[in-house]
Amino acid sequence: MWQARFFQALPGLVEAHREARWLFLTLTVRNCPVEALRPVLKDMNAAWGRLVKRPEFRQVQGWIRTTEVTRGRDGSAHPHFHALLMVPPSYFRGQSYVKQARWVELWRDTARLNYAPSVDVRTVKARPGEVDGDVSQALRRAAAETLKYAVKPSDMTADPAWFLELTRQVHKLRFIATGGLLKGFLRDGQESDEDLALTDGDGQDDGSRVGFNWRPADRRYRRYRQADAEPKTE
Repeated sequence: MWQARFFQALPGLVEAHREARWLFLTLTVRNCPVEALRPVLKDMNAAWGRLVKRPEFRQVQGWIRTTEVTRGRDGSAHPHFHALLMVPPSYFRGQSYVKQARWVELWRDTARLNYAPSVDVRTVKARPGEVDGDVSQALRRAAAETLKYAVKPSDMTADPAWFLELTRQVHKLRFIATGGLLKGFLRDGQESDEDLALTDGDGQDDGSRVGFNWRPADRRYRRYRQADAEPKTE
């Protein structure tokens, strides 16, 4: 859904900002117990608010940021941010450029971490064979990575109890934010129930289901294993 909105608006975005350059930024913190995820996400959001106020970030003209949580092998939660940053061409000249090592320092300081976090930053650019200077296809690829999903569907089904706890932890937390010239670009808050459906892989439905039902007395959904369905076999 978010990808569809971005792709629909992409031609107008590129046309309106022909000279803009783009960065794809990933910011991480160490894994935490899934039961402790909510305060970690709140701390990360506060850290992002401090990051955008740093002098190095003032060159960013607009941004789209999403939150993704993956499941660690030990059942922990791995929260991280993906962000698309729009910068002017001058960003890559002279002292304007922010090196990867500096991004690590910035995120460490604004997130108030006592370790050097893993940070990845790369320029969004056309691949060999694509029209030189046309960032449309490169932006589509970066957007597909940025806006793919908040939680892998495979993580939802691998450990239903983990996923149930995750839903408790992230209740009413926003996983997409925009700012600068891209503020409101994706028209936050207009999702339908159908829009919120998640798919993985090639989008094929193998028929597997994890069952939940609503418990009025508890005012929440609970696991209902009788409603589970196994994958269809050929």
